[in-house]
Amino acid sequence: MSPQPITAGLAVPHGFFTRAGGVSAGPFASLNCSLSGHDDRAAVLENRARAARALGARPENLVGLTQVHGPDVVAVETPWLPGHGPRADAAVTDRPGIALGIVTADCAPVLFADATAGVIGAAHAGWRGAVAGVLEATIASMTALGADLARIETAVGPCIAQPSYEVGADLHEAVLAHRPENARFFAPGARPGHWQFDLPGYCAARLRAAGAGRVTVTGHDTLADPERFFSHRRRTLAKAGPIGHQISIVTL
Repeated sequence: MSPQPITAGLAVPHGFFTRAGGVSAGPFASLNCSLSGHDDRAAVLENRARAARALGARPENLVGLTQVHGPDVVAVETPWLPGHGPRADAAVTDRPGIALGIVTADCAPVLFADATAGVIGAAHAGWRGAVAGVLEATIASMTALGADLARIETAVGPCIAQPSYEVGADLHEAVLAHRPENARFFAPGARPGHWQFDLPGYCAARLRAAGAGRVTVTGHDTLADPERFFSHRRRTLAKAGPIGHQISIVTL
């Protein structure tokens, strides 16, 4: 079965891939696209190639990053070898043929495009990166390449949703320290000193505040849908072993 991505209406080839349609086995079944885990490397490379081809991209032109939960953005001019991406959490490019990939297993993958200018971006937005400004930094890097702020379309893909995302005081305090009005992204938790955090809503609000022209949220909860998505939190709650990561891709 070929991988079938979830799309979000961006005017360039793009997709948020599920865990289906790959060749990996066991806890990585089947479209695991992370090269940093314990899966067979050849299987992961085949999975990544399948995802790239599903969007009409050449597998050798798919680039990924060494994601570190920060705000840094890389401007991609030429592809690099798989697994050799720089330490950053977002990438932008204006080079036709290059495909930008982000791997996630609860964090928010966010894809960006100004089709008129021919500039795209992709960001890994866990809560730390989102608070640190990775989404705004991606938009700024796109405008530096010629994108028009009002034309930039964005899409927040499958990630952990508020009903599934219990958080503690460290996250709560960090988000409120950025802006006190961010309290609207928290609901009371079932345990004292805990809250339910709306990560996709928070990302969408920051994109809108940054001036993005259109913001779409796919609305898929990675923790609540084990048939379709890998989830780091679900694995942690189950005290299970290794898991895979899904990939999200945008290309020109």
